Amino acid sequence: MTTEENLPTGKLKIVITYLEMRNRPQLRELTPPSAKIKITPAINPTVSFYRYLYNTVGGPWMWYDRRKMSDEQLRAVIQNPQVEICVLYVDGVPAGYAELDRRHETDIELAYFGIMPEFIGQRLGPFLLNWMIDKAWSYNPQRFWLHTCTLDHPKALAIYQRAGFVPYKQEEKIVDDPRALGLI
Repeated sequence: MTTEENLPTGKLKIVITYLEMRNRPQLRELTPPSAKIKITPAINPTVSFYRYLYNTVGGPWMWYDRRKMSDEQLRAVIQNPQVEICVLYVDGVPAGYAELDRRHETDIELAYFGIMPEFIGQRLGPFLLNWMIDKAWSYNPQRFWLHTCTLDHPKALAIYQRAGFVPYKQEEKIVDDPRALGLI
């Protein structure tokens, strides 16, 4: 086992937890925390708008996979008809987003999910998550899954479990530090 002190320069040790739902959870109350909230699908979003969402939501948590992609690679994913990006707005301002990946026949992945830093702590995360769970199960998948890691918000794992996701695998990885790569 590698300790933080033994890591090579430019590397991070993370623990990834994979979670799933195999059955649709009981219907939950989807009352928004404020009347000024709207969730809107982003149909064929521009790369620049998607990068704004991804970088703003993911910046504090060092999301970098999509930062490594060229505009053409990213466009091919985000404009795929089987990928759904839903944006949470508060008073007309983007406050977060979630991305469903339906490219696999029987499984749906919650590929990305998060709230803009200025909106964290306002109960928007659980509201958006419940909304996305209902959206995913409307397609009748065999499984709805996601992964989170120790770089994500400290409450992420607990929020996913409260929503009904169950951990099924955990792994430790050594990854490139996106700051050392100049991505963040």
